[in-house]
Amino acid sequence: MIIDQTILRREEDASLRLRALYQSYGYTTFKMSKFEEYDLYVRNKDFLTAERAITFTDTDGKLLALKPDVTLSIIKNSRDTDSMTHKVCYNENVYRICESTHAWREIPQVGLECLGTIDLYQKSEVLYLAAKSLDILSSEYLMDISHIGMLQGALALIGDDKALQDSLLGAVSEKNADAVRKMQEQGKIDARTADTFISLLSCDGMLCDVLPRLDALCVNDTMRQAVRELGELADILAQEDDIISHLRLDFSVVNSMNYYSGLLFQGFVQGIPESVLSGGQYDKLMRKMGRRADAIGFAVYPDLLQRLPDNTKRAYDADVLLLYGADDSPAALHRVVRKLTEGGESVRCAPAVPEKMTFGRVLKLKDVKE
Repeated sequence: MIIDQTILRREEDASLRLRALYQSYGYTTFKMSKFEEYDLYVRNKDFLTAERAITFTDTDGKLLALKPDVTLSIIKNSRDTDSMTHKVCYNENVYRICESTHAWREIPQVGLECLGTIDLYQKSEVLYLAAKSLDILSSEYLMDISHIGMLQGALALIGDDKALQDSLLGAVSEKNADAVRKMQEQGKIDARTADTFISLLSCDGMLCDVLPRLDALCVNDTMRQAVRELGELADILAQEDDIISHLRLDFSVVNSMNYYSGLLFQGFVQGIPESVLSGGQYDKLMRKMGRRADAIGFAVYPDLLQRLPDNTKRAYDADVLLLYGADDSPAALHRVVRKLTEGGESVRCAPAVPEKMTFGRVLKLKDVKE
């Protein structure tokens, strides 16, 4: 099997730089087991992006699963502390079915979680670090930001009809204004509700451009509070000229309202047709798991960098192929390799020319002057 070392270096480099970024903001590394009790995932299956998990029975009879999610494990293995905020980062693998191949995959995930007292600063810090994470992956990136408060406020116009709520949220996630208008024509929603949702769909653009239009959409205090928070976050992030121009508002970013509250966001880079970063505030999940604290976090998927074109590939597998024979001195070989590498060249030592590899130049040890 031939492995593309350049791709491996790119993913590994991104993971190392991401973790260094998070640690520079006081996030401590969280290390977890590869598996958890399967019941943890069954109780929160609607939260998971993976519908299935690889399971096995432990020696004591408990059903365990290779973890399809990191956030649930972090919540389970942390505790509430009044007036304290826990900040952890991780570099872990999760196990999910690949949508394209329908086969199980081990997927690397790098991310962070902030649990505890989540104030405006903590939210702005997480959004900032999410944007900087995307910048590490590619300078050509966009981060879409949504707020569940806007959707909750709009859904309040139709009462507690869960089926209708799900239909409207589905239309929003698909940006399907025609479906919303059809619900109005069928008498399922009134004109005010239809206009509110269609207006939300049209509020799609750069953060600073769209924010001034949101006040006119608000039909209740829930929506007004969401707009106020988005505005305050925009004011903080506007100090960062290098990222504010990469932030968009897009209320079609929708996750389960049984688990999430407040901010939702997704990150994209040029050349990859799916999100490479996803995150949000999941206070409701914390309550469901018996926790008092709030929480916000995100995950990055560096393996998706494999889909980017490789513009950094070297012309050769190594700058120098250094050939040696059975009678050559290993000590002399060591000295020559060290001299060449200290001069900035990459060196492959071998007794014969390796197959399927290319080199800038080929040297024989006996011909090299030390």
